[in-house]
Formats: sequence, structure tokens, C-alpha cells
Amino acid sequence: MAHREIRAVFPMFPIPPPASLRLPFALLLAAVARAGVPEPFNTESARTSPMPAAEAAAKMQLPDGFRATVFAAEPDVRQPIAMALDARGRLWVAECYTYAEAAAGYALQLRDRLLIFEDTDGDGRFDRRTVFSESLQRLTSVELGFGGVWVTAPPNLLFIPDRDGDDRPDGEPEVRLDGFDFATARHNMVNGMRWGPDGWLYGRHGILATSFVGAPGTPPERRTSVNVGIWRYHPTRRIFEIVCDGTTNPWGLDWNEVGDAFFINTVIGHLWQAIPGAHFRRMFGDDPNPHVYRSIDQHADHFHWDTREVWSDVRQLGVTATSSQAGGGHAHTGLMFYLGDNWPADYRGKLFTINFHGRRLNVENVARHGSGYTGRREPDFAPQADPWFRGLDLLAGPDGGVFVSDWSDTGECHDSDGVHRQSGRIYKITHGQPVRPAMGDLARLGDAELLPLLRSGNEWFARAARKQIQERAARGADLHATRAALRQMVLAGGDVVFALRALWSLHAAGGADAAFLRAQLGHGSEYVRAWAIRLLLDDPAAIDAETPAAFARLARTEPSAHVRLALVSGLQRLPLNERAAIARPLLARAEDAADHNLPLMLWYGLEALAEKTPEALVDFAAGCEIPLPRELIARRLGEDVERRPAPLNALLALAAPKPAAFQRDILTGLGDALAGWRRAPKPAAWDAARAVFAKTDEARVRELSAVFGDGRALDDLRALALDAARDLAMRRAALRSLIDARADGLRALCEKLFAVRGLTATAADGLALEADPAIADRMLARFRGLPPAEKAPVLNALLTRPAWAAKLLDAIAAGKIPRPELTAFHARQIRGFRDAALDAKLVDVWGAFRDSPADKTALIAQWKGRLTPAALAGANLSKGRALFTQACAACHRLYGEGASLGPDLTGSGRAELDYLLQNLADPGAVVAKDYQLSFLTMKDGRVLSGMIRSRNENIVVLQTLTETLNLPASDVARSETLPVSLMPDGLLGAFDETQVRDLIGYLMSPGPPAGAK
Repeated sequence: MAHREIRAVFPMFPIPPPASLRLPFALLLAAVARAGVPEPFNTESARTSPMPAAEAAAKMQLPDGFRATVFAAEPDVRQPIAMALDARGRLWVAECYTYAEAAAGYALQLRDRLLIFEDTDGDGRFDRRTVFSESLQRLTSVELGFGGVWVTAPPNLLFIPDRDGDDRPDGEPEVRLDGFDFATARHNMVNGMRWGPDGWLYGRHGILATSFVGAPGTPPERRTSVNVGIWRYHPTRRIFEIVCDGTTNPWGLDWNEVGDAFFINTVIGHLWQAIPGAHFRRMFGDDPNPHVYRSIDQHADHFHWDTREVWSDVRQLGVTATSSQAGGGHAHTGLMFYLGDNWPADYRGKLFTINFHGRRLNVENVARHGSGYTGRREPDFAPQADPWFRGLDLLAGPDGGVFVSDWSDTGECHDSDGVHRQSGRIYKITHGQPVRPAMGDLARLGDAELLPLLRSGNEWFARAARKQIQERAARGADLHATRAALRQMVLAGGDVVFALRALWSLHAAGGADAAFLRAQLGHGSEYVRAWAIRLLLDDPAAIDAETPAAFARLARTEPSAHVRLALVSGLQRLPLNERAAIARPLLARAEDAADHNLPLMLWYGLEALAEKTPEALVDFAAGCEIPLPRELIARRLGEDVERRPAPLNALLALAAPKPAAFQRDILTGLGDALAGWRRAPKPAAWDAARAVFAKTDEARVRELSAVFGDGRALDDLRALALDAARDLAMRRAALRSLIDARADGLRALCEKLFAVRGLTATAADGLALEADPAIADRMLARFRGLPPAEKAPVLNALLTRPAWAAKLLDAIAAGKIPRPELTAFHARQIRGFRDAALDAKLVDVWGAFRDSPADKTALIAQWKGRLTPAALAGANLSKGRALFTQACAACHRLYGEGASLGPDLTGSGRAELDYLLQNLADPGAVVAKDYQLSFLTMKDGRVLSGMIRSRNENIVVLQTLTETLNLPASDVARSETLPVSLMPDGLLGAFDETQVRDLIGYLMSPGPPAGAK
């Protein structure tokens, strides 16, 4: 079934089929249930086949002494999307058969599986295989711990209990989190869980959709929005939070030996240090925080592809010679710091990632640089001979060997050519003959037996032992002796890695209290000091009064930029009134001015003060010796010149006697704040300061004086709007000023900027001022390639003119634009033109549309009188969500939750009361063709009912109330589609007035959405 974003509010509820058809329909459901889940099928279009697994392993180009074995291959494993290791060293593999391919979406007639593989004789090949679960869908990652199995299966983070460890679920999966988008996200969906040193479960999320995440039942205002970056979840405190924002589509995550996290990415840079609170460069779009202004770039000094190419060229050109020489391509999956004890010492501590298109492993030497790290390229590793190799995950095991999962497909990473579901491999790369550890089950070891594992030369044992300690603490075990021993290990000195492992384990055991951690702020290792800061801030609700004061003292004296980064990162976890004393001495550290991370991380920790205490930013600027925060302070205060001019006046007065470099930063920031403005109110301090500032930057002063006086010249705004080096917010503001001024040459400018991601919506507004039908043709030609967020504004522009609306309908009829892009809200806009020919075309192309009869019109008017703004303000959104779950979610999705039988309501016109009442009171008034009820009479006598999603000469795809059926067209004797909605009349009469208020209030809620649990 193709999942598409469909914005409409109807049909909301199923109606039963006609009486004569009810029995066959019921029998059909029973027959399907008996038939079970179909075997995974291929839609991959390649005419070749994957190289036999043994041959592919033999032909890997490995350095001397290494060997690759086929740990598992099809049919024993297929579609291996993720891996994890349990306390017995067994490999768990997530198989994702339902993965969304570009043309068809998710294959929801299939089910995903969790498998357990065990190599009992240590020969590098499995000899025992167990199916743990085969009832999941959209399965993207797996981890083990706390008496069960953790999986991401959007929209949910699930915990599957297996507390007796018998490899059979103890019951149904528990939904720990919901709200992860999958319909829009597709291959950018939530994925990749790993346990961090701090005991949190970390995961990743891509850029194509925004998810609204929370525990089931979390109200909208308390949900966390996630777009792209790294998140984490605490398994016992059940807290979800964002670690860092930005990049494109992270698909690999690991920690180095001292516990600093890194993740891998595509297109805009591959290597990123996951600094808590960071905002990283994004492939497209704006940061969720409009006051971030600038973002941190990748932590590598190179790219793995020829950046003179367009990233999507790989689809047509393949991996070119220059990209191959650079490393193989822009797309990366899997990330592993090799910290095992089997490979030669030269490999220890190196970062490995799979180059997806280059079919090899890229290697990085991740070395300290300033406050963080820089990845430097090393020779590539393990080039693959199999053209079907599509590696996804890397994992080092108990014997130091490395598992490499292979999706085994030919497509580009978006699977635009289908999915080959019947292939898949797990290879294992070892050096020499690995020593098979005599480990058994770590869960059965005593506490005293776990502690020596923290000193293992294989990081796997240290991590596994730490997790066992954390699980025992969570169960309430007596760990008094363990905590005492771990404290001694932290304090003993010597190897800092062992000290850190002991510190993390002590924290996991609940023995790292605030006083002990504060004492470690004076530890001899910068890495221990940094981790003491992070762990003191691990639970913001538990921060005591002494901790911020200790941080302030450390900020004044700390010699390590790495520790200062931990302090700066921690600012965002502290109350606003505790940040100043810590930030002020850090802002005075001129040696950090050129650091890759610190200047922007300082700003991210301070910008929240602007709303409540903007005068604090002026105070920070006074002693700031780092240029970038000064500049951004000026920009933030300059943006508020209309609303709150006093802080800007204070900043200008402060800057007047300062050195030229200080003045230049203030002028630059103020210029950026007003870059898109044509005219702004003049600050009271401007006239006195301008003469002094003119000596520093006369051109900038002249430009600002124009904005504060008669207004900026339109030519300057035009240049700014076209300047690709300026940020999108400035360019949008400039373009908006030009549109408002109806500037000469506006059409040509808007046509040019329409193609710029982030400016498309604004440019469409400008183009809508012209009546030329050719403009509509250009918009429609580019529509399919627009990001989802910019399609709705473009549609609105197209529907401002009848002639353009006609062209839109023609494009839908021709299949150039998917019909579901046009919602009921848009259909009503077209009806508003009162054009008979246009109405006829609408019915023909889109679906039945009629005016409501008099009784329905009266009912709508009655409810509109009751549901006043004051009444809706009292709506209980939690109860409204429950009503939605009860009555609507069987067919509809809202905020990422619910079913897809009916349209997705999230992006519809539900903010309008008239629109909602029309669809609830008279659902049959508007019925899109994709949601009209169809009846298929099969040649074998069955009658199936549902909605036809697609059909061709071979297959009819029918969506029923419970599943998607792919039916051979030759088996269909007769097909009838009725222009009726599945949603019945009379719904408003089924609820009392309070319930209707709550349901409508929930449907209209503009805030972060709640789950439907």
C-alpha cells in the first residue's frame, strides 16, 4: 500500500456494507486470518542476482591476516536492518520486510521478524537459530535489556517482555513511546537504538518528517517534537529527550573509548560528534528554533564523495571514479569504534562506517582537536566484490570479531527500484583465529564477577557488565559492596579508560551521588571531569543548589577546552537564572574564539534568556571576548527593536566606547537582524553611536541608517534575496518586503527563487499576484519535487485563480500530481469560484461534491452557535483525544497515530470550525475518489469491500478495514464503486455536547499532537 500524506477530514468512520454483502465480507476476514501472513516477495527490478554469499565473503579485499565468514545468509536471514548482542553474546537480527519502497510504500500485508543467532562452536557461522517474534511491522532497530527486547517500530518504541529469558515473549509488546512519524519519513524514520555509557537508550531520526513523541496518552502540549538528529530514552525513569538537532539522515551511532558519541550521516558531511544541545547543519529547511541563526558543521576534514557532483547523481551515474577515489559516495550506514581485542592494535580506536554506494568500509582516525574532535581519513577497508552489497550495520562481538549486515539489494538507498526481500547476509570479519571467550551468560555472573570485566581489553565486556549492573540496580538488588568497589576504581588513578568505565558503572548502580561527582570536578583526567559534569546534569529535576556554584568555580579555572565544552553543553539543562555565573567566565575565554564548537554552543545556552531577561544578554556582551556570541546577541536584540527597543539601546551605548572589533560584531549582528527589512524604527541611541561606528564600518552604518530613516533601497533587498550565502530567514524577509512593495521585476525574481528550497512558499505568494497562466504551468511542473512543507502553500497559490485551478485539475487528471494532494478544503476553494465548468471538472477528476441539504445546514448552524471560541477554550483535549481514538482512529491518522483507511487528518483544514462541522454533520457532501466505497465480486463468489488504492492490468490493491489486499485482476469478475463516504451521517448526534466540544477542540488543536493510545 502506498502511504501518502492525504489532508482531508472525511471519511472519519466506517459504515457497514449493504446487508446482502455482510456475510461474504465477514467470511473474507476469517479466510484471510486463517491464511496467515504471505511469504515476503521481491519487487526489485534487477535482472541479476546477488553473488553467492560464500563467494562474496571469499572475494572481500581484506588485509593480510583477516578473513570473512558467512555468519548467516538467505534463507536463514533476509532484510537485516539492524543487529544487537545479548548478555550471552548471541546475535539478534531485525528483519524488515515491510520497508517502504518509493512507489508502493510499506508492505503492510507482510510482517517483520526478530531472530536470534548463536555460534556455539566459534567457527564464525551460526549453528542455532530462533525466531523470537514475527508479528511486527516497520521494524527498524533492536536492543536488549531490563527483562526484554526493545524495538523501534514506528509510530512506537516498544518493549517486548521476556523476563524469564526463554526466548519467547511473555506477553504483548508494551508501547513506551508513540508518535514517531513513518508515512512521510519513509527511509528517514526513527532507527538505530544503542545503549549509551550513561545508561540511556539512544536513537536516531531523519529529516523528512517531524514526529511528536511522548508516552501513550501524553497531551499535545507536553510532547517532544523531533525532526532530525539524536534522541535518548531512559528505561526506568521513562524520560524522552532530544540530544542534538540537525544533519540529514543519521544511520549509525557509537561511542569512543572515553565515552564521546559520534554519528554518521549523508550528503552534507558524514561525521558528527553528538554534542548534547548542539544544532548541526541541516541538509535543508530551518532549525526548529528560529534564534539558532548558525549551526555547527561536521567533525571531519574531508568528504567521501566528489562534492562537485550533485548528491543524487549516483542514481544515474553510479559511483564515479572521483567519488570512488574520495571514499565511495555520500551515503553512510553503521558506525563502530573498533574497541575489541581480535584485530591488530593499529585498528583499535579507529572509526569504521559502511559506505553504502562505494561498497566498502570507510575508516577515520578521530583525533582530539580543540574542544572536540576531527576525523581524518584513513585507507578504506574491506572493498566488496558483490555489486548487491548494501551494508547497514556494524557490531563488534565478544571474541573481537565484527559482524557486518548486508541488506543485499541493487537500489539506491531510497529503493526507488523496489525491494529484494528474499536476500540478506551477515558476514563476520576476524583476524587470525579469534580466542573464543569462556563467558557463558553474563546475566548469571555474580556482582563480584562482573567487576573484572570492566578492565577487559574488549569494550564489549565492559559495556555488557555495566548494563548488568544497571539492570540489577533497577530491580532493587543489594549493590552496596559493588558501589564501594566501583568508587575505589574511580579514585585509584591509572588508566583513565578504566576509571571512566567504573564511573559509568557507579552511576548505573545508583552510587554516583552529587557530592561524589562534584569531587570529581577536580580529577586529574579531563575526561573524568567532563563526565562528572554530564552525570551531575543527567536528571535536571535532581540538580541541587551546590552544583551550579561548583560549575561557576570550574568555569573560571578550567584549562581543558573539552571540559569547557561539557560545561557549555550543560547550560541548556540548567534553570535560566543559574546560567549567568557559569557563562560569564566562559565568554571571557578569548582562546576559544576559533574553536569549532564552543562559540555556537555558548550561544545555544544563552539565547533562551532573550525572551524573559534580554538585559542579561547586554551584560554578557560587556565581558565577551569571543566575537560570534557578541554578534548573535546583537542580532537577537535587533530583531526585537519594534517590540522592546531598550535592550538594543543599551547594547549600542555599551558598544560605542569599545574597540573596533567589538563594534564590528555588534554592527554585523544588527545588520543581519534587519537584513530583510525595508524600514525599522530608529533606536534612541543610534544617532549618538553612529558617528563612532562609522569609523569602524562606514558602509554598514550607512545601510542601517537607511533602514532607520527613509528605508532600504529595493535594489539592496533584491540583492539580498538572491544572495545564496545569506541565511534563508534573511532572504525570506527581503523577498517578503519586495512583494509587499510590489517591486519592479518581482515576477522574474519570484520565478527564480521558486526553485530555492525554503523560499518556494514565499515566492509562490509573489507569483500569485500575476494572472499569466504560464506561471501555473511552471508551478505545476515543479510540484512533485517540492518538500512536503512547501506543497500546501503552492497549492493555495494555484487556487487563487480559476484558470490556475483548472490547470491543477488537468494535471491531476493526467497523473502528473497525485489526486490526494487535493484535499476537501481545496475542493471547497474551487467550488467557491461558482464556475459550473470548473465544478464539473472537479467532480470528474477528484470526486463527488454536493451542497448539504437544508437539515444538515441547520444542524451545522446549530452546532456553530454552541461551539463558540469561549466554549472551545474549555475543551478537554485529553478526553477529545480519547474520543478520537474510540471513534476515528480505526480509519484515520492524526499526529502520526491511527489507521490509514481514511485520509490523514494532520495536515487538513481542521483549524476551521465550519470545515470540521461540514464533514462531521454531512460527510457525504464531499467524497474523494480514493475514499469512495468499492465492492469487488470475485470469480470464486467472494465479495470484497473497501477502497481501491491502485489498479493495473495485473493487480488490484484493495484496502479493507483491517489490511491491504493485492488481488490478481484476472480474479475479479465485477467491480462497482459508489460515490458514498465510508463515514456515516449522524455522528454529532452520537455524543453529548461536552463530548462534541472536546472532540472538536482536539481536532482543531494546533499544538504538538498526542498519540492515540
